Formats: sequence, C-alpha cells, structure tokens
Amino acid sequence: MLRTHTCGQLRIADVRKKVSLCGWVQRSRDFGGMTFMDLRDRYGITQLVFNMETNAVLCQQARELGREFVIKANGEVSERSNKNPKLPTGDIEIIVESFEILNQSKLPPFTIEDNTDGGEELRMKYRYLDLRRNPVKLNMELRHRMAFEIRKYLDEQSFIEIETPVLIKSTPEGARDYVVPSRVNPGEFYALPQSPQTFKQLLMVAGFDRYFQIVKCFRDEDLRADRQPEFTQIDCEMSFVSQEDIFYTFEGLVKHLFNAVKGINIDNFPRMTYADAIKHYGSDKPDIRFGMTFIELTEIVKGKEFKIFDDAELVVGINATGCADYTRKQIDELTEFVKKPQIGAGGLIYLRYAADGSLKSSVDKFYNPDELKKWVETFKAQPGDLMLIMAGPAAKTRKALNELRLEMGSRLGLRNPDTYKPLWVYDFPLLEWDEETQRYYAMHHPFTSPRPEDVPLLQTNPGEVCANAYDMVINGVEVGGGSIRIHNRDMQFEMLRVLGFKDEEALSQFGFLMNAFEYGAPPHGGIAFGFDRLCSLFGGTESIRDFIAFPKNNSARDVMIDSPSAISEEQLKELGICLIGTDRNKI
Repeated sequence: MLRTHTCGQLRIADVRKKVSLCGWVQRSRDFGGMTFMDLRDRYGITQLVFNMETNAVLCQQARELGREFVIKANGEVSERSNKNPKLPTGDIEIIVESFEILNQSKLPPFTIEDNTDGGEELRMKYRYLDLRRNPVKLNMELRHRMAFEIRKYLDEQSFIEIETPVLIKSTPEGARDYVVPSRVNPGEFYALPQSPQTFKQLLMVAGFDRYFQIVKCFRDEDLRADRQPEFTQIDCEMSFVSQEDIFYTFEGLVKHLFNAVKGINIDNFPRMTYADAIKHYGSDKPDIRFGMTFIELTEIVKGKEFKIFDDAELVVGINATGCADYTRKQIDELTEFVKKPQIGAGGLIYLRYAADGSLKSSVDKFYNPDELKKWVETFKAQPGDLMLIMAGPAAKTRKALNELRLEMGSRLGLRNPDTYKPLWVYDFPLLEWDEETQRYYAMHHPFTSPRPEDVPLLQTNPGEVCANAYDMVINGVEVGGGSIRIHNRDMQFEMLRVLGFKDEEALSQFGFLMNAFEYGAPPHGGIAFGFDRLCSLFGGTESIRDFIAFPKNNSARDVMIDSPSAISEEQLKELGICLIGTDRNKI
C-alpha cells in the first residue's frame, strides 16, 4: 500500500508515529513561514503542515499544489496547538517531511465542499467530482449500510438471494418497456425487466420457498424526483404464506433497518383499508404523522342556493387546528395553491371559528350562524380553528384536498422528518377501468390474486373485486408493495380474460408461467421495496437521485456520458433496424 493510514484514522494516541497518507488536496492556507493543507480521502480530512524554516524548498513546492491534486505525504504525527473539534482528526496534524505528486488536477468546475457552488446539472455532468463531496459520499455509505443490513436480516430469515435474467420477454401490462434488439434473431426484441415478477414466482414453483434479490429494474416512464428509468428493488417472495405472514416478516425487516441504521425503534404498524385511506386522506399513501383527516359535509350543506355545493358530488374539508387567526392574504395564498394546474381545484371555502366563539366564512351570504354551527359540530372544531372546504367530483376533490392537507401539515411543522410513522394499506381494488380503451387494467399486475371471498365477483362485477394486495407506507411515501399471487392455472387464465386477453394472447405472453402452475405451484406471495426511495427516506430527502451513484436527469439523460446517444449505421444494419428517410428519430 502507498499509505500507512487513511485521512480519517489518526488520533492523539498516534503522536510521534511516522506515517504516509494519500489523498486529494482539499484546500491550503499560507501564513508566511507556514503552509497548512487539508488532505482528503473517503475516510476524512487530515491537516498537513509545511514549515518554511525547517524546509523552505518543500514548503514552496507545497504552495504550488492546486486543489484536487492527488498526493502522497510522508511525515510525523504531531499534536495540534489549535485543535479543531469539528474533525475526528482535529487533535493532530502531520509535519510533512516529503511528498509526491501522484497526479495533477485541473481546477474543478465547482467547489468540492459540503455547500458547493455547483448547480445540479453541472454536478451531474461531473458526477465523479460530486461524489467526492461529503454529503454525497455519506449518501452512498448509507445506501451500502442499508443493503448490508437487508441481506443480513433476510439471510437470518432463511431467504436465499438468486439473480434473475435482465434480457426477458416484453409484456403489455404495466409501464412501457425498454426494448433491446436481438442481432442473432433479426426482428425480435428482448425487454429489460420492470421487475423480476414472473421469475420469482417460478422460483417458488422450483421450491426456493424464500427468495430475495436487490435488483435493478427498468421502466420507460415520465420522471419525477422519486423516479428514475433504472432503479433498484428489494424483491422478495415466500411460499406457503398468508398476507399476515408477509406483514410480520417485512415489518421485521423495516424495524431492523431503523434500529441498525438510525438507532430508532419502530413499534407500531397500523393497518388501513384502501377505501378508508381514500375516504379520510384522499390518498392511498397517507401521511399519518398528523391528523387533519377529511370531514364530509355533503348532506348538510346542500339546498341553500349555493350552486358550488348544490352541484357538487362531494363537499369535504379539513380542520386546521389553531389557524383561525390566518389573514385574508394567507387564505388567498392557500386558494392560489389549490388552483395550481397540477392540483386543479376550482377554489377554496373557509370557515373561521375565532377564539371568542364568533364565526366568519366565505359563504356567509348563503348560510346563517346556526347552519355554520352545524359545520363546526361536524368538524368537532374548537375556538381558534380554521376549516378549509372543497367541493366537486369526488375523486378529483379528494385528491386536491390531500395536497392541501399536506401543504398545511408542512406549514404547521407537523411533518417532522425525524418522526417515522409506517402503516399498511390493504384491500386495494383488483382492477381499474379505463374509459379510453373501455377495458379493465390490473391495479397492481395480472398475477395478483383476488380476495378469496370476492372471486365470484370476477364473473359478475369485476370492478368490485378487492385484491389480496398491500402497500407499506412511511410518512406518506409508498416504500413497498406486494400481494398474494395467483398460483392456479385456471384462475390465472380467468384473470387474463377479464383483462381483455384472448386465450391465444394469454398463452403467447404468459404460457410459460401457467404451464409451470401445472407442476405443483405452492401458494405464494411477496413484496418489493423501492430501495432508492427507502434510502432517500432514511437520508431525509425527497430525491432518489441523491442516493444513486450515477443517476439520470429529468429528461432520462446521463449528461456525464451523454447517453442515450445515436449509434452507427453499421450497428443499425447489424441489428436489422432501418431508418425512415434521414430522420434518425424515425426508426
């Protein structure tokens, strides 16, 4: 090894040791006869000292070193007279006796500091430099630690990690596939897996009753802060289990992660049906760190010649405790917030219950004080509260009110990032109807089993069937989802028929799986956690990009390597792909 120690290793007990350190020049400071330099590596920072009096030549050479030069420094550990309590190595410094330049560096395009001056796009272009910064490095270390603890826990629970193929068959359900042309089979294509779903089910048929994989998956979909075209799942499957077994096993995993990685004990995993989540929170991934649940007013507000309420399918609101003193300006800000295109509400009605017991609303013209008191009673409001109400089509109104609830939770400081509240949401609809195509789609995927008591409804009323499916939600973030699977060939065929597949199509797409079911498929179920999303939750940020070493931007581009990019005519010809005209975008 070129070095005897790392830059984060030496302590006061090492004084007088002769050492060699390697790393990058973080910064240097010249003070006449002395030069102080911070040397950085993955493990920390150590201060180097060059003394003009004892070695003027060496000191002058050190002053010519630029930021991010890679050097090896040899010297003696000494106790610092001016200690730095912010650094683990802050009690010592190295009196440098010699150094060697291992490589020079151009001036970086942004400062390699915790608070850098580089914008996100610039840092993504030079991601290998951004990864040197301490916050990003700590994110990678957190990701590594979580992966280690996941494997440790699942191994202790008798799970076996098995890799599944990356070049697979394209399926029509779910998001768009990334496809890969086959050179040796002209005109045919592989797809990159959106998940290892069918393979993990086949592993259950094969008798590997507890499987897991920390696996890369691919989806060609529009991007947000919590989505990437390639992402990582903690993919798990178990045989001979019920939904209750899944809950118990993976509550254990999450408890273990919080305890081992963050030193937090999580005890309670409440459960909520999908129907209750939508009714009380307007979301299938509710943030239960705070209350402010929905209160419906539809029946008590109609018939007063207020057209907005009279024409509405749903009138519903939330009670913002202690907010009666909100000014008109603040309420106008909330109204503008819900009118944003991404939320799409038409407006906002308010009822202020002042501390003195008086009532003031934006609809006083239509409702007298006695009628407004009924609102207060329905909300169970107290003096000092502010009731915020929306009206319109049920689904759209609940969705908009959910956004307002989250906004109020943030404004009131109720969404503490250091508080973690998990829950299970279950009994999702098995199917969802699409008006445009006039057919049902699987809400999760076609391999999710219906709730046993709902099986007869598949023939008569498919839209009312509940799935034997569940999501784990933490702080309003869906971190994992899964289901008990179909393991019977006839039931799988029936499910595909309900989804609009002709028998020939079903066999062409999924015959391999249904054939496997004829050879003793055990009852099985599983779950997949979004590993990147789980890391960002533990790291306290909303963007999963911060926890991926080399992420794509919002246009699904890697600006560092300039990908995706065009390929040569020769490659296209080899793959049997022809261009239409001269437009390379038309293939």
